[in-house]
Amino acid sequence: MNRPSYVTDSRLYHFIDEAIKEDIGDGDHSTLASVPADLQQRAHLIIKHDCILAGIDLAREIFHYYDKNLKIEILKNDGDQVKEGEIAFIVSGAARSILTMERLVLNCMQRMSGIATYTHRMVELLADTNTRILDTRKTAPMFRMCEKWAVYIGGGQNHRFGLFDMIMLKDNHNDYAGGITKAVEATVKYLKENNKNLRIEVETRNLKEVEEALATGAVDVIMLDNMSLSEMSAAVKLINGRVKVEASGGITEDMVHDIAKTGVDYISSGAIIYSAPNIDLSLKAF
Repeated sequence: MNRPSYVTDSRLYHFIDEAIKEDIGDGDHSTLASVPADLQQRAHLIIKHDCILAGIDLAREIFHYYDKNLKIEILKNDGDQVKEGEIAFIVSGAARSILTMERLVLNCMQRMSGIATYTHRMVELLADTNTRILDTRKTAPMFRMCEKWAVYIGGGQNHRFGLFDMIMLKDNHNDYAGGITKAVEATVKYLKENNKNLRIEVETRNLKEVEEALATGAVDVIMLDNMSLSEMSAAVKLINGRVKVEASGGITEDMVHDIAKTGVDYISSGAIIYSAPNIDLSLKAF
């Protein structure tokens, strides 16, 4: 199983446990009332729309977390390009367990497959460039791990996971601190005092701010926020490979290739997560 480093067992099982509690409450009464406790059945997951499949690994973990005796026959893997009508997996075992986990598995896989598909499309648009697609923290609370996992499956690159694993000085940080220079100086001091080794990224709004960020000599990545193509090209030339460059702000499919042609290293897009449509999937008895 190819999982990114942030998909730890503890984080994964915590998510599954809380999601099951949210859905079941004091019992799946529809299933308990109508389905015999000893009934053994099977169901298969039907792909209902062409997509990049994501969430197979998670689905297996959900089923086994709830009922270790369920058997999962995997027919398609995370990252596969699948077609409408294909079968992704077959689950067999206690009918009650299959029914109770059905919606949680589908919700996760439909969302993740949508994100993976949209991410893959954006990545393909940059196939002839050296620019990488990054995600952002614009995620649904408590579902970030799965959404970023889907970006990873779709071929995108994950940015920082949260507020703890990278320094990102955005416009409000810089304005509150009294400017980019003061914000970076205070950050360097903070990291030293707290014995932390974190990369520093600074958001810039114009070429003057790019020059200021470079002058600190302490920045690893400069973000070009909502700049025009000509401004981005000028910024990349000014930076001249001294630090990595990220373009951000209102990124759409029709502009992503032109942005990459300016020479930026990364393009960050919140839309690959929050604008991705869910993929229709169905778990059916057979």
